[in-house]
Amino acid sequence: MSTRLFLFTTLFKVINIHYYKIIIVCQGKSMNSKNRISPAIVVIIIFGIISMLGDIVYESARSANSQYLNWLGISAAKVGLVFGIGEFLGYALRLLAGIMSDKSGKPWFFMFIGYGMLLSVPLMGFTMEWNLLVIFILMERIGKALRNPAKDTVLSGVAEDQVGIGFAFGLQEALDQLGAFLGPLVFTAVFYFAGNSRISEYQLGYKLLIVPFVILMIFLYFAFKKITSSKLLSKDKNKNYEHEKLEPVFWYYTVFAFFCTMGFVNFSIIGYHLKANQLMSDGNITLLYSFAMLIDAVAAIIVGKAYDRLKEKTKKKTGGILVLAVIPLMTMLLPLLTLSNSTIFIIMGMLFFGIIMGMHETIMRSAIADITPYRKRGTGYGIFNSAYGLAFLAGSALMGLLYDMQLIKLIIAFTFITEIIAIVLYLMMNNTIKSDHQYSA
Repeated sequence: MSTRLFLFTTLFKVINIHYYKIIIVCQGKSMNSKNRISPAIVVIIIFGIISMLGDIVYESARSANSQYLNWLGISAAKVGLVFGIGEFLGYALRLLAGIMSDKSGKPWFFMFIGYGMLLSVPLMGFTMEWNLLVIFILMERIGKALRNPAKDTVLSGVAEDQVGIGFAFGLQEALDQLGAFLGPLVFTAVFYFAGNSRISEYQLGYKLLIVPFVILMIFLYFAFKKITSSKLLSKDKNKNYEHEKLEPVFWYYTVFAFFCTMGFVNFSIIGYHLKANQLMSDGNITLLYSFAMLIDAVAAIIVGKAYDRLKEKTKKKTGGILVLAVIPLMTMLLPLLTLSNSTIFIIMGMLFFGIIMGMHETIMRSAIADITPYRKRGTGYGIFNSAYGLAFLAGSALMGLLYDMQLIKLIIAFTFITEIIAIVLYLMMNNTIKSDHQYSA
């Protein structure tokens, strides 16, 4: 069986499992004693749809931006600089946005502004001016930084007393990945039906993204009305507690996540390895990434449920954190598998890649809600996301440098060292949790 046929067959199976899992989990979670869908589950599904539509808009654009700018004659150096600044702002400003969201007590303001800035994406289809395109590209990244801490705060606040934080973030990630999968197909469809891929077709693709943007904003307004009318955020959560602070366990957790992430082999390195050594065709490389993202989506729901069940079993708010111990252990295997010359090992490695990403996006975010007070949660998510982005940047840059020097063994050693440090930090964090009675359920 060829690599492409194997990947297509596996993708099809994963998609079926993915949607079957979503349906079963939602049915199990959504019914109350009167067999009616609870307002909390409705809101969580709406937030998932919002995430999916957001991903369709900006992942679609991100799949086409480089090619569009190339058509316009923009140099690779300029493109790389702007995208680099955008990624930096996208993570660094989350800290400021989280603090401001907590201080103001108005997370919805940051969500509406943040999602509203996605309008910059369809606007890219109306201009070929480099200066305007720079502004639009940066606006999209800044918008994501503004909305994410506030969104995670509200979502965790709705979910924690209703359906489980792990389930909420798991469903978010599953639908988020669906959006990331569907987004690039917008431009693919435009090129297919137009029979060409010139500047005019790229501009049409951008303009069409106004449709998911408008639908997204309608769903966001509906989520706002549903939460306020159903009073899904308790009065206690809306009070301003000046004495609340981030406890030592939060800082242990953030540093643990930093080292876990820094040793994670990014797909940019894996894809480069596959292309440079001609281990797979370009089509199979992109198909392999799609396979990993769908594994991510399925894993997110499974580990999200496992996270919630562990909390119930241990009768502790932090019981689900036990799942985190698996992340550094699995991450250690990534460079051994994905940077090998064996197709089978590489596919196995991408399976682990997808599972680890699902854990990053689900239980790592869920845990923040369980170790931070609600009125400090935006700050907590802001700090965590900034540290996460910095770890990705540092790890990817160093691994890229080592790969250029053909030092794959040093990449493996670097991953092992960072993940061993993460395990030590996990044990320290676990001891702190055990000695602090406030984390009991």
